[in-house]
Amino acid sequence: MKEFKVTYFFDEEHYIRRFIFEESQEKAEALIQSERDQYISFTDSRGIYHELQTGKVRVTQISEYHRVDKTKL
Repeated sequence: MKEFKVTYFFDEEHYIRRFIFEESQEKAEALIQSERDQYISFTDSRGIYHELQTGKVRVTQISEYHRVDKTKL
């Protein structure tokens, strides 16, 4: 599985970021497209719970994320 970073932008200053695991970029994009104009919920890496109406998002970005283990630096 690959990790993907999904960022939902509301305007130039406000965004929410979410991380998902999928087999490929295409499957990650398909997941995000299937959630279009729906309410979704998730807990972020800080333990904060979010409910998001995807129809209110202006821009969505998806990119493969390469997590760095900072304990080994």
